[in-house]
Amino acid sequence: MKNLAGVYESVVKRNPGEVEFHQAVKEVLESLEPVAEKHPEYVKAGIFDRIVEPERQIMFRVPWVDDNGKVQVNRGFRVQFNSAIGPYKGGIRFHPSVNLGIIKFLGFEQIFKNSLTTLPMGGGKGGSDFDPKGKSDMEIMRFCQSFMFELARHIGPDTDVPAGDIGVGGREIGYMYGMYKKLRNEFTGVLTGKGIPYGGSLARTEATGYGLCYFMDEAIKAKGKSFEGKTVVISGSGNVAIYATQKVYQLGGKVVALSDSNGYIYDRDGIKLETVQLIKEVQRGRISEYTKHHPNAIYKEGCRGIWTIPCDIALPCATQNELDGNDAAILVKNGCFAVGEGANMPSTPEAVEVFLKNKIIYGPAKAANAGGVATSGLEMSQNSMRLSWTFEEVDAKLKSIMQSIYKNASDAAKEYGDPDNLVMGANIAGFKKVAAAMYAQGITY
Repeated sequence: MKNLAGVYESVVKRNPGEVEFHQAVKEVLESLEPVAEKHPEYVKAGIFDRIVEPERQIMFRVPWVDDNGKVQVNRGFRVQFNSAIGPYKGGIRFHPSVNLGIIKFLGFEQIFKNSLTTLPMGGGKGGSDFDPKGKSDMEIMRFCQSFMFELARHIGPDTDVPAGDIGVGGREIGYMYGMYKKLRNEFTGVLTGKGIPYGGSLARTEATGYGLCYFMDEAIKAKGKSFEGKTVVISGSGNVAIYATQKVYQLGGKVVALSDSNGYIYDRDGIKLETVQLIKEVQRGRISEYTKHHPNAIYKEGCRGIWTIPCDIALPCATQNELDGNDAAILVKNGCFAVGEGANMPSTPEAVEVFLKNKIIYGPAKAANAGGVATSGLEMSQNSMRLSWTFEEVDAKLKSIMQSIYKNASDAAKEYGDPDNLVMGANIAGFKKVAAAMYAQGITY
């Protein structure tokens, strides 16, 4: 990095130990180097220096009482990163790994992802180191209410609109929305991912997985290929993985593997989605239970080995940095020709380098998994208009948005001289809109 090396060095110095945030910033700045050369006015106005610094970082105590009557204390976060093109928008994550650096990495990525959707949404993210696994519904409710008791003063339908993420689904959103409504005495579209009876959008549950496949379908078609008859490996078994699996089948492909944090299953005849949904959505069980229903399937401990399964298309949908350089090399060796990221930053920099070097069709997370936040934006629109669209209407809008994201990322990559590099294209396409808004609004942003 010639023009932006100083920006990155400043980020590392000012945010010590936040390795995921450093990784996300470095990847974006490397892509934006040609933009800095073409737009010296952005350098002079400090756009690059400002976009890597959150507008606001909120950290707070979350006390709650468990079922044994013992007081527990967790830490809550909300990073409001950039509001140049709209209110802050981004999920809430409940997981033991959550810390300020993780939330900043996610919030920074959200700036560009939200910009790519073409909807007026800024970037933000939140969460807690609370672990919902093994907790009762009443413990979940008490924690969510305590979390929202503090968060409510910092958010609003025209200020900051959180959604779900890892560990935060419809149940958690419902508990938080109930507390927000009680505290503020207003019924607004302050959270997305809500239940259908109280302002949620049809197709929101399916959106990230569906959107991933819509994006990758466009990218693959551009190279004269399709999902039809292809073997697909998907990591994870949550919402994103489940509905990516469903859409792969609709597009004519076959999913042969899914995973969770304990291990992975391999079913050479094709994963039976209804079984996975029973285990994960109804029973809240582990993926290993799949073999009880389908004895011909294989379960192996350790989720990393999933990338050794030969496939045509790989869709990492579990968590950040789950796929490293060695995994990428194995995928390439086994004939994989496309990788699309359903999780946030699931591929390490070494893995991305392998994909680009070998001309793999690679859909980076901020573009490929933007379907969730795009449909959250559509939920915000429905709430503002006090109406609901049908599943088919939302799905059609989602598909159109994902096709536009691919086109804009592809066009930006071509404009800046690297037509097959969708990482560069997505970063540049997302940045240009935000940078123009920041420049127009002066140094306050």
